[in-house]
Amino acid sequence: MTKAEMIEKIAAKAKISKKAANVALDTFVESVTAALKKGDRVAMVGFGTFSVSKRKARIARNPRTGEKINVPARKAPKFKPGRDLKKAVK
Repeated sequence: MTKAEMIEKIAAKAKISKKAANVALDTFVESVTAALKKGDRVAMVGFGTFSVSKRKARIARNPRTGEKINVPARKAPKFKPGRDLKKAVK
């Protein structure tokens, strides 16, 4: 599903304009992004939890040359689906 398709579904279900649905979706994405930037978790009961995981620095290999490459430590977004979402997909 694309963003445009999601906006159409939100607009139809909530009986609002596509412009209002776009604002709502953008606000949701911005809010989750801002919370993750601060290091917070975003838990939506039944849907899932967005969080930040810390990845350690490691040494990897270039598959073509076999050369060792240092991969620095970093943070990455993570999503853990909730029970209701898991059941729906099953």
